[in-house]
Order: sequence, then C-alpha cells, then structure tokens
Amino acid sequence: MSSAKPSQSAPGIATPLLAWYDRHARALPWRISPADRKEGVVADPYRIWLSEIMLQQTTVQAVKPYFDFFVERWPTVEALAAADSEDVMKAWAGLGYYSRARNLKTCADVVARDHGGRFPDSEEGLLALPGIGPYTAAAIAAIAFDRPAAVVDGNIERVFTRLFEISTPLPSAKPEIRAVVAEATPAARPGDFAQALMDLGATICTPKRPACALCPINERCQARQSGRQEQFPVKLPKKAKPVRLGAAFVAERQDGAVLLVKRPDKGLLGGMTGVPTTNWTVRADGETGAKSAPFAAEWRSMGVISHVFTHFELRLEVFHAAVTLPPDHDGWWSDGDSLPGEALPTVMKKALSAAFPLLFKKGKR
Repeated sequence: MSSAKPSQSAPGIATPLLAWYDRHARALPWRISPADRKEGVVADPYRIWLSEIMLQQTTVQAVKPYFDFFVERWPTVEALAAADSEDVMKAWAGLGYYSRARNLKTCADVVARDHGGRFPDSEEGLLALPGIGPYTAAAIAAIAFDRPAAVVDGNIERVFTRLFEISTPLPSAKPEIRAVVAEATPAARPGDFAQALMDLGATICTPKRPACALCPINERCQARQSGRQEQFPVKLPKKAKPVRLGAAFVAERQDGAVLLVKRPDKGLLGGMTGVPTTNWTVRADGETGAKSAPFAAEWRSMGVISHVFTHFELRLEVFHAAVTLPPDHDGWWSDGDSLPGEALPTVMKKALSAAFPLLFKKGKR
C-alpha cells in the first residue's frame, strides 16, 4: 500500500506547471503551442489521434517522420479512410506494433462513415472507436477537446509516483496514480496540463538523474525531499524473455527480384509483407534448417538474425537461394527498386539484409 497523501497538494501543481509549460513547451508537429492557443488556434483531433496512436510504445523522435509523411499524404481522416490498406501498411512499415496500423485504418473508416469525419469529443465516445483504449481516449479528449480527463502515460506515472512517493509497484499502482492525476487535473487548460506533465517527464523528471533543481513543482515532490527520486516508480522484477526459433527464406529470381508474401491478417505482424518463414509464434518455435524451406532450391545459410518483440526474442536462420524457375508459391516478386518501399517490418528487413547487406543502406543492391 502507498503511504502517499496526494490530496494535500495534488490540486496545487497545475498553476506552476502550466507557467513552466508556457515557457518551455516542446515544439511537436502535432501540438498547438501555448502562444498559438492564446491566439485562439485549436487542435486538430485527427492529428492528435494520429500522433497518440503512433506514440504508443514508440518514442517521439521515431514518430516524427512517420507523422509528417502521414499528414502530408492523408491530411484528413476522410483521406485516410479512402486510402488503400496496403498503402497504409507500407507507410507504417518500420514503426512496429502493426496491429496499431490495422486499427488506425479501421478507426478512420468508422469515423468517416459513421461520424461524418468528426471524432467524438468525449472519453466515452472515443472509447467506442476501434484501437482506442482508456489512455488514448483520455489524451484525445483532453488535448483535442479540452475535456478534464485524467491522462496517464509512462512519463506521467513517473512524475506522480515521485511527487507522492507512491510505493505500490506498477502496474498495480495504475488506478492509484490515475486517481491522483484526476484530482490534480484543472478544469481550465486540461489538455495543456497533460502535455506539460508529458514534457516534464521527458525533459526534467527523467528515469535516471532527474534535473530536480529545474523542476517547477520540486517543492511539492516527496521523493525529492527524501532523496529517493530514482527509486520511483516501483516496478516488479522483469521476467526473462523467452527465445523463439524459426527460419526465413530469401528466394532471388535471375533478374534480382525477391519473392515476398503477405502475412495473415491475424496475429503478430498481421497483414505485413515479408519473405516466407516457418510458422513461429509468440508461444512456439517454428521449424529450422534448410529442410523446412517452402520449396526445393539450393538454399544457402546466411546466418542468424535476432529481433526483440515485446514479449519474446525471435531468432531466425536466414537462407538464400537463386531460382531459375518461379516456384509454385503464393506471393509476388519485388524487384530491387521496389523492395525498400514494400510494407516490410523491421524483422523482415533484417532477414533481407542478411542476404543483401547493402539493400536498405543504399536502397538497392
């Protein structure tokens, strides 16, 4: 149980935090700056939704170029709804967690078809949309519509567990943290308050060596007073990730084209493009060795690549073969110029790079 008493000071953090945010807000492509907000500029719910989906389990720096590409190609939710699903998956390739891309397209379809292209302006309405969970609904409601929603991401968890020395380990502490955030969220500028907390966690209240002297609410921080900042948030020991094995097969035609397949829509990497592999899953190994190839050829081992997913590590032995006659196998042939633009997840790029080391460095072999 936590020994914190957040009710004594939680509501008082908004004023100094917002004053700090007005001076130090990060410039992000999806964000309306405090100065622009004062001039009456309002957030675009489409851009807020798109950024929040992309930012799930992904860093701001990794997201920026993807976000810019998406809004340039599909500037509205109606444009994204009208897009070809394969084009969306190609644009998402490399960002990871591919179920987000499938849900993104489905959500755009629903908003365009059932809501006239307008996102619901409440947490409840947003939660009813595909791919939007409690955090994302709260973030969109607060940032896009200024609803007083309790927004809690990893940065905000860290800030509040330190502020009030919440000693309950994560993830069990999440309801406790959310309750404190709800109490602290002001009726005025709740979206800016949420973004201020995100910025504070990203730039000042960092996991290691937080810059407490620069924190606008350091006088209210219980962990700073006790000198235990880096002991929060409390987390249970991580379990070792299991290792799964499999094999990947890079078949190259005489003209340099490579055989690609579309993975099943369900499951990990669902709907993405890749080379043929054995049937590994999150819970089970796939077959290994050249004997497990999808068709007969002079397969040559190109080594083993490793890729770490959220819950396991995958190790694929990569084989390459030059084929003279196209095999009887589902899929299509992608030439050297087209290959880098396919909807290839990172693990498949690693497999192809094992066969063609320069492919993704120069865009061609």
